Amino acid sequence: MASTKHTLVALVQDKPGVLNRMVSLFRRRGFNIASIAVGSSELAGFSRVTFVVDGSLTTVEQVRKQLLGKVIEVVKVVDITEEDIVIRELALIKVKSPSGSRSEIIQIVDIFKADIVDVSHESLTIEITGTEQKIDSLLDLLRPFGIKEIARTGRIAMVRGSNVEEEKSPRTPVELEDLVI
Repeated sequence: MASTKHTLVALVQDKPGVLNRMVSLFRRRGFNIASIAVGSSELAGFSRVTFVVDGSLTTVEQVRKQLLGKVIEVVKVVDITEEDIVIRELALIKVKSPSGSRSEIIQIVDIFKADIVDVSHESLTIEITGTEQKIDSLLDLLRPFGIKEIARTGRIAMVRGSNVEEEKSPRTPVELEDLVI
């Protein structure tokens, strides 16, 4: 069975150790997590976790069910890989910028609709938001100048328009029953 990148989105209770237990479940099954992003959700006391993992559909579905069954704070998990989704990533890129190449770097940054968020004598720090491909393309153009440092958030994703229907967890609180990821 073919292995492919899957985007899993989970709604979890904000409790100490939840992320560790989730990541441990992936580790025990030999999954490499390509990226993970965690942040507040629209519900107080809950966070949204976006995982990007490599695996077959069958294996990823098993892990999804095990997250729901074994990690008590996990309320919902949905594989949104096949859905129509909006995907974004944020990157900060510190690039060498001697005065002779600064204007060329600024032009490249403008083309990508990125922002320069810090300037020093020897470098520029660029902030870019977009798809992974957009960020990779900017990095390719900046590499010849000399990249000093990169910080990337990893993928965050959301289903476009109407939300997907997913199976309900037996421990889903009543007020969350109609929540879709």
